[in-house]
Amino acid sequence: MKQKSVAQTYTMKSELVLPNDTNTLGNLMGGKLMHWVDVIAAISAQKATNRTVVTAAVDSLTFQAPIRLGELVELEACVTRSFHSSMEVRVEVHSENLMTGDRRKSNTAFLTFVAVDQSGNSIPVPEIVPHTGTEKRWHKEALKRRELRLMLSGRKAVTDPEKLLSLFNNN
Repeated sequence: MKQKSVAQTYTMKSELVLPNDTNTLGNLMGGKLMHWVDVIAAISAQKATNRTVVTAAVDSLTFQAPIRLGELVELEACVTRSFHSSMEVRVEVHSENLMTGDRRKSNTAFLTFVAVDQSGNSIPVPEIVPHTGTEKRWHKEALKRRELRLMLSGRKAVTDPEKLLSLFNNN
């Protein structure tokens, strides 16, 4: 059965870094950020597909800059592409010093979610249709990341090592 197509959906969330969220250096703990990233990504996947979703994989969560105690953390998630029952979600994290107004990109993450029914069986999801140039680029790149994910998990054979290397190239 062909699912109807839906536009990409953006979901945003803000958090304030409190003392209980930090390590001994006064920086946001990575595990706390990973929790926030997982929650916002799941919300985005569920909003985009109107399905119950479960986290299947976290491809990467890169830490580009520390987030300090008292800073505002803004997370923005978007489903970049859907497949049969899974979808990839991109989460971008920015932090802002509320006293100075300085804002910087702190993190980027890619997660995979699978839509499930009440018994936990995977179910189809609608196609995600990109509209902007950026969304179209993310949509195209998501297919490369999926192929790499399948190869690294052993669910797809690596028949061409050159092709595998090309998946790491952003061109």
